[in-house]
Amino acid sequence: MNVHATPKLTSAEEALIEGFQTRKGALVGSPDVAARRDEAAGVLKAGLPTRRVEAWHYTDLRRLLATVPADGGKGDAAAVEPLIEGSTVLAVLDGKANGTQVPQGVRLEKVADRLMSGALAADLAPVHADDTVGAINTAFVTDGYVLEIEEGADIAAPIELQNIHSGGQVHSRFAVKVGKGAKVTIVERQTGSVDALVSSISDLDVADGATVNWLIVQDQPKDATHFGQIRGRFGAHSDVTIFLMNTGAKLVRQEVHVVAAGEESQFRLRGVNLLGGETHCDVTMVLDHAAPHTTSTEIIRNVITDKAHGVFQGQIRVDRLAQKTDAKMACNTLLLSDDGEFSTKPELEIFADDVACGHGATVTEIDHDHLFYLMARGVEEKLARGLLVKAFLREVIEELDDEAIVEALEARLEAWFAAHG
Repeated sequence: MNVHATPKLTSAEEALIEGFQTRKGALVGSPDVAARRDEAAGVLKAGLPTRRVEAWHYTDLRRLLATVPADGGKGDAAAVEPLIEGSTVLAVLDGKANGTQVPQGVRLEKVADRLMSGALAADLAPVHADDTVGAINTAFVTDGYVLEIEEGADIAAPIELQNIHSGGQVHSRFAVKVGKGAKVTIVERQTGSVDALVSSISDLDVADGATVNWLIVQDQPKDATHFGQIRGRFGAHSDVTIFLMNTGAKLVRQEVHVVAAGEESQFRLRGVNLLGGETHCDVTMVLDHAAPHTTSTEIIRNVITDKAHGVFQGQIRVDRLAQKTDAKMACNTLLLSDDGEFSTKPELEIFADDVACGHGATVTEIDHDHLFYLMARGVEEKLARGLLVKAFLREVIEELDDEAIVEALEARLEAWFAAHG
């Protein structure tokens, strides 16, 4: 007879389970939302995923998440200056939304109100069987924003959704519905003043013919844990770009789950991961092409220093009805340390027979010929290295083709290099 012993819970697992039981009575929500929270807590009771779980093979969360901080922040988090000048700022401070002003053509609700009414219950469902990020957020989410961009609206200035904490735990949520033919730029800012456990989920519903640029800038404190997830569904003839920039936190899992649901929709994923110290950063994408004549390109650029470990898992699925799909994915890594690591897992799952799909990955060091060229012309070695690394990244950033956004992101690059140069 085989006896399978239940593994002893780690301190982090115990803290999550006990934290839910302690906070359960204070968490807002209708009976349907409460039921979703209980289901999510049940997932956490089964334990955090290990390398044996395929979706988490490169991120052994049971080992990497050593501790979970005490409940809640200090309550003194404050909004920061917008990343892009002139943006409309909607801040979630220590898990509480306090913004009320939005541009014309935008309707605003708070997630807390939708949790109370039960209108958000369906959105709390997991996106896949091993959705630990979703389970943590569903169990503990307190507030956030729901935005509806009206049909045909052209929102000139970006809308910046700031998720800011002063430590502890913060669990927030954003939902944006973009009407037909509308245009909008959303900046999702994830930051704080001290180390914390943060989870944030964004739902993006894009109607036919709409254009959306969504920037996620994560620069949490150096020992923070950040769990992010964006879920998207894109209508016919829509044009969507998601840009990720990770420059902070010790443990990061950023997931992208999107569906090209409408014919001739276009999707672009661009990512910049700047990893130093003992950072572990995992970007995992699952893209479903579900309609004919859809296109997608994914380009991830990574810079690894010290003992950092990066991960990119990219899965593209092409439905049998999605003929004429054009999908290309590339992950390029610059290793600046012998102790750094990067793991890449590209996947193509194709059920259509008339498609153009491909993927590629490279890992390299700084080109010594290029370095010699600069140094031979009087450029000091450290500066020369910095110029080459920045050139490697700027190629992706400048694709955004918006001067204000490019300048803001390049400023984040400079800040990271100043700290890790």
